[in-house]
Amino acid sequence: MREQLRSLVAEMVRRGIPLEMAKREFERAYLEEVLSSHQGNQSAAARHLGIHRNTFSKKLEAPPVRL
Repeated sequence: MREQLRSLVAEMVRRGIPLEMAKREFERAYLEEVLSSHQGNQSAAARHLGIHRNTFSKKLEAPPVRL
């Protein structure tokens, strides 16, 4: 898994993706995966991550990053 992540990071660097944009994209993908693993239940996903449901919801509301 670490090698796959490093490969993805290398590709983002080659494409000139700024750090903040890369972090936002990673966070969004991570949140969406956690949400999917909880069958779309935002409260359960937020509990799993140890954050408030409102925080979780607001993070998902942010527009996706255009890479």
